[in-house]
Amino acid sequence: MNLSFRNRIALHYMIATALIVAVIFSVVFFVVQETVYQNLDSDLSYEAEKHTGEIKILGDSIHFINKDEWAEIEHREIQVNPVFIQIFDKGGNLMDKSPNLKGDELSFNELEQFGGHFNKNLGERPIRQIQIPIEQNGKIKGYVAAAMSLESSNMVFLKLRNVLIISYLLLLVGLYYVSRFLAGRSIVPIKNIIETTNRITKNNLNERVDLPAHKDELFDLSSSINELLQRIENAIEKERQFTSDASHELRTPLSSLRGTLEVLIRKPREQFEYQEKIKYSLSEIDRMTTIIEELLLLARLDANAKSNNFVSKNTIFQSLPILIDEILSRYKNEISAKNLILDLDMETTNESLVQQYYANIILDNIISNAIKYSKENSNLHIIVSDTESGIKCIITDEGIGIKKEDIEKLFNPFFRSDALNHKDIFGNGLGLSIAKKAADAINAELILESELGVGTKITVIF
Repeated sequence: MNLSFRNRIALHYMIATALIVAVIFSVVFFVVQETVYQNLDSDLSYEAEKHTGEIKILGDSIHFINKDEWAEIEHREIQVNPVFIQIFDKGGNLMDKSPNLKGDELSFNELEQFGGHFNKNLGERPIRQIQIPIEQNGKIKGYVAAAMSLESSNMVFLKLRNVLIISYLLLLVGLYYVSRFLAGRSIVPIKNIIETTNRITKNNLNERVDLPAHKDELFDLSSSINELLQRIENAIEKERQFTSDASHELRTPLSSLRGTLEVLIRKPREQFEYQEKIKYSLSEIDRMTTIIEELLLLARLDANAKSNNFVSKNTIFQSLPILIDEILSRYKNEISAKNLILDLDMETTNESLVQQYYANIILDNIISNAIKYSKENSNLHIIVSDTESGIKCIITDEGIGIKKEDIEKLFNPFFRSDALNHKDIFGNGLGLSIAKKAADAINAELILESELGVGTKITVIF
């Protein structure tokens, strides 16, 4: 059965209330029934006890005394709810009965020999009956049974039951429509959410869901959807910017390469000119290759971050001092070319292990940047130490530094601070972005501090 959310709320509310009301009505019915039975039982007990004093026992014979007067009183008075009295011997045989029984007899119940109450039929009339023992000298001689009609009581029970059933059905119908109305009002914010989200497209992500007046679950839902939309908008904007920057970065070397080749084929040239242009073209190809490899690495880091699917090489651990030594060895030519002075302070042991794959990506990009942007004949400081928060690695250069307003943007792909003022330094702005994503993959922390014209300090906490 496919019901709308509104109807499902109304149905569930109606079922829950129906169960509660059914229990309450049942309790009411049985309380009334028990109260009526208690009153009848009290009267029957009184009548049975009263008539035990009007019994004469002669041997095995038990009879009422003054029975003629009793018959005359019943003949003279109209009894609205007459009491029937009957005497049994201890074997359950009839010994005597009240005149109003006439040709009928009360039933003997072998299971109720000590004053219990029970329902029986007298002919076709329902009755309530009690049966108490008659004792003489501590021995049971027989039983007195007293009974009263249950017809009026049963009529009360029947009317009460019918009233409760009809009221119950009417209540359920009314409850369903009231619940449906209230549910409809309750889901108005949900309808607004649906209408708003249906209007939102990839090109229209700035619209937001209106927040309800009351801070309830629907308010939390609307807030969560707005936050999700904001994250999606930010992600798409970053994707657009990334695509634009990547296209620009790749278009520049392609344009240079195309221009160089077109110039080269316009007329015959000397061999050294061909060699010069080919070398330039190869450098542009190398530049594009670097950009593509870094873009693929970024994509791979993003994929790993989303799926948490780290391949086995990502879980190989290596000593941090040894890893730094390997990275510095790779850049020894660049270090020598700038005549940089290395200041290494390894305040740790070779047991300071880090994840080789990601730590190598992080430190390689940071150290290569430090070498690239350092001034000639300057110092490059690298400090490694063990702290309570983890293994700390601080890399400080005495380079060109970074503007304060650009520091927050440095981890964005393709961003280069003041790139026009240092065109001679090759770079595409992907290094720190890659380092940040690699750090996020292993929950490492990157802290960047810089001062323009003084240098840059990057702290990595593994």
